[in-house]
Amino acid sequence: MASSGNFSTFNPLDNATSSGYGTATFGNGNTEATGASTGHCGIASTIATGNTGKYYAEFYLVATSGNAYLGYYSSQQTVTMITASNKWVPNSGVTWNPANLASYFQDGTLYKDGSTTSSWGSSYSTTDIIQIAIDADNDAVYYGKNNTWQNSGDPTSGASKTGAARTSIPKNIFPAVGHANGGSSTVTWRANFGQDSTFGGTISAGGNADANGFGDFKYAPPSGYVALCSANLPISDDIDPAQTDDDYPAKNFNVVLYSGNASTNAITGLGLKPDLIWIKGRNDSTDNRLVDSTRGVGVALRSNADGGDVSEGNGVTAFGTDGFTLGSETGYNGSSINFVSWCWKANGGVTSSNSSGDITSTVQANTKGGFSIMTYTGTGSNATIGHGLSAKPDLIFTKRRSSSQTWGVYHSALGATKYLALNSNAAAGTDSAFWNNTEPTDSLITFGTEGRVNANSQTYVAYVWHNVEGYSKFGSYEGNANNDGPFVYTGFRPRMLWIKEADNADDWVVYDTARDTFNRGSSRVLRYENATAEFDGSTRAIDILSNGFKIRTSNNTINQSSTFVYGCFGDVPFKYNNTF
Repeated sequence: MASSGNFSTFNPLDNATSSGYGTATFGNGNTEATGASTGHCGIASTIATGNTGKYYAEFYLVATSGNAYLGYYSSQQTVTMITASNKWVPNSGVTWNPANLASYFQDGTLYKDGSTTSSWGSSYSTTDIIQIAIDADNDAVYYGKNNTWQNSGDPTSGASKTGAARTSIPKNIFPAVGHANGGSSTVTWRANFGQDSTFGGTISAGGNADANGFGDFKYAPPSGYVALCSANLPISDDIDPAQTDDDYPAKNFNVVLYSGNASTNAITGLGLKPDLIWIKGRNDSTDNRLVDSTRGVGVALRSNADGGDVSEGNGVTAFGTDGFTLGSETGYNGSSINFVSWCWKANGGVTSSNSSGDITSTVQANTKGGFSIMTYTGTGSNATIGHGLSAKPDLIFTKRRSSSQTWGVYHSALGATKYLALNSNAAAGTDSAFWNNTEPTDSLITFGTEGRVNANSQTYVAYVWHNVEGYSKFGSYEGNANNDGPFVYTGFRPRMLWIKEADNADDWVVYDTARDTFNRGSSRVLRYENATAEFDGSTRAIDILSNGFKIRTSNNTINQSSTFVYGCFGDVPFKYNNTF
């Protein structure tokens, strides 16, 4: 039988903690969690469900003084919480419960969208096993008690969602337990995500596997449902290391470090042929330089400046099969300067004409890696343009090449009414002239009349990405102004990560695991909008984890009480171990 990999546990990095609210304690290999007796507490799983599929887990209530609950929250949902760690605490006394969340309390009440349904299900107490079945295919969640699905629920009812706790749910959700209004009470839960139907020897074994033959559950999972384990994690077939030798994550994006020599310098060891090369001096105030194989060698843009194309013939002189070659230009290869380069693969420099929209674009697309390079000429009128990818873009960097103008940035977490500027630390602005208030589609981007994206007769380049399961992620999180900051789930180990505050003016900060090889407290900071050399940002520390990242600072730049957007690219999907 194939290996199930690792089963989910409770996540010690993802539980409520702040003044007035309790921090959970953990035991039994993080399958047991006890909420503190100082207030609300929510504890989530380490593994999230996929955007598709059906998932099952069981929870044994060891001890309770009241107010225990089972529920979930989403890694793709911006949630305003009452705790400093932004944990959902679905209590009747609050109105901030976001849409599409529902929690089953031990008195039988269902808290949903800030409303209360009393006697929705049976009450439960110690020694009871509470079940959750998540049907991401049909946007439904079901709760059970001792193998009886509550409110006449049938997890196999499909689109009819018989008795479901929700008629729709967000994607990538974490089962979570806890208690509300703790006061002097405590609640202890034990989880079985498939690893142990005895719940640590507490009850007799069940011996029931999931639909893929994985796991050991007390009760038989509903037909078609699987355990939350790494073997069941979704991953794009296009980048799955088990299915491809050419397109797994490290073949789509990588980071390379090198020292300048002010002469010819062949940089190798990248592991891919790059089509977008982004170079920054680490110990010198050199500009962020972007060179791509569509515009060609010797032509650069700067992320920290509003200028157009700059001719730099002694910059990048060749795109190689395993890296690139540099000339003597100081900003790329200055003597005694240490550099970092972030590199993406598109289509090996081969472009095609795309006439899907009102504007004909020249596109170089990597559909498997979710990345394309577009060049086009603006019209000055609202227009659509083809991007060459197979999914809706989540991130667009657009720059006018023919003259000076600020960068325009679209991020899916902000939507088509908002924009950012890559060469500015400004907060997100609102202007329909950027994207004409129209979300991108699987084939088209819509531009308004703003000169930063579509001035008449001006030439542009756009770098376009979309989320690829197991490799790239573009999302948002809510800061908590606490040194025990939010945990952000990505589904892979980030190789590079950037963060930008959306609500207030603050830096575009960049981390990567080539410059910071230790996962705890990564703090070697560079900035997209600034030419300043790398600095020890210990006050901006993060943890790089196998399944995402954790904020380890209260610094305003990445963790004040505000909304932050991020983008990251991985080298190892969470489905596989990190020795790959």
